[in-house]
Amino acid sequence: MEYTLKNDVLKVSFQSKGAALSSIQDKDGTEFLWQGDKTYWSGQAPVLFPICGSLRDDKAQIGDGKVTEMPRHGIVRKREFICEKQGENEIVFSLKSDEEMLKQYPYPFVLKIKYTLTGNTIRTQYEVNNTGEEDMPFFIGGHPGFNCPLFDTEHYDDYRVEFLQEEHCSVPTPVTETGLIDMEHRSPFLQNQKEVSLSHEMFEKDAVILDEIKSRSVKLLSKNHKKGVRLDFEDFPYLILWSTANHGPFIAMEPWVGLSTCSDESDVFEKKRNIQTAKSGECREYYFDITILGE
Repeated sequence: MEYTLKNDVLKVSFQSKGAALSSIQDKDGTEFLWQGDKTYWSGQAPVLFPICGSLRDDKAQIGDGKVTEMPRHGIVRKREFICEKQGENEIVFSLKSDEEMLKQYPYPFVLKIKYTLTGNTIRTQYEVNNTGEEDMPFFIGGHPGFNCPLFDTEHYDDYRVEFLQEEHCSVPTPVTETGLIDMEHRSPFLQNQKEVSLSHEMFEKDAVILDEIKSRSVKLLSKNHKKGVRLDFEDFPYLILWSTANHGPFIAMEPWVGLSTCSDESDVFEKKRNIQTAKSGECREYYFDITILGE
């Protein structure tokens, strides 16, 4: 089922399946969100929980002698959420773990996703509620894809990603066959620069995993006009840039609190980088903002 929030600047739509964004249009009718062409990628902006990326062989040890078994990006992105509330400028979706989810991930939870539209900004807020009796380890992240280019008269390499701060960093190597990350082999990516020009070649080996950047704000900009996107992600230590190897006309800018299983990690879930923990009865909150730029 589709839901819509609208003001005098933006019209934003959502699907109850996965509680995901499905459209972001400005007053000119320009569509900023990727529309899910399956030739390239059928997704749009899935919610990643309780993992971001992949586990080794889709499995990990978890808790006291338990095993979790989950596909890439977790277990909620294809689930039907309940719309708990819809107001003039906000909408709240929720999902309660069921028997099937508990077989994959043995922790009872309620996941709430709240979207708020304020001017030209859409805030995505995640509320992870541990409704069980044990400490609950998890990751969460966003995966919004944006049309790139925005217009048919443009090209992919007309666009750039601009960082809030000057950055100097390398990136680890994604292992396409497994979805895991090779931390031992890193490549230079940003060398005292604030921006990087986009090219399809950037994604021939899958995603660019920015695990060392200082910036918590990035922009997607064109050299041809002022329309663009800013992503602010203070609550998330990692940013993933991704598009498809078959030259998909989009770029995903993904704030994650965790990463796929890395080459220097074991298969113990609780020992993964930046693991989050919600105690019994605790609610952990995270948010990021998408701001639409231009006149």
